[in-house]
Amino acid sequence: MSQKSNPTIKNRKASHDYHVEETYEAGIVLRGSEVKSLREGNASLSESFAYLKDGEVWLRDMYIKPYKEASYTNHDERRERKLLLNKREIADLDKAVSQKGYTIVPLKLYFKKGYAKILLGIARGKQKHDKREDIKERDTRRELERKYKGTYKVNM
Repeated sequence: MSQKSNPTIKNRKASHDYHVEETYEAGIVLRGSEVKSLREGNASLSESFAYLKDGEVWLRDMYIKPYKEASYTNHDERRERKLLLNKREIADLDKAVSQKGYTIVPLKLYFKKGYAKILLGIARGKQKHDKREDIKERDTRRELERKYKGTYKVNM
């Protein structure tokens, strides 16, 4: 039996729309059909966000495609999912979100030692000019790499 690598699902939109200042790794409460679907890589974090409710952290609008082999026990695609963090981390998130302009954004979903984990970032929204600066920096880096044909990596 061949060993499959577990997929990593990234939120590419997050780095474009937010400045991520701090990250936390959280466990996620899932149903069996959700885990099987995630192992096939059938999920999206692009529209999702995390929030605090009654001292717990919840993930909303994360899409997990229904597992095709799971008959009537299949899961709701966009249900709210509880995130598992310790009290200190929840307190840190609560403190950060209470500041104006900060939010909790899921950055990446992956498997670690057989458990599904989600990387959360405390993020501040980017302004339009910030996005333009990032695009300009990326284009400059790409141009320099083309000029030197990959002899070294350009760090900016």
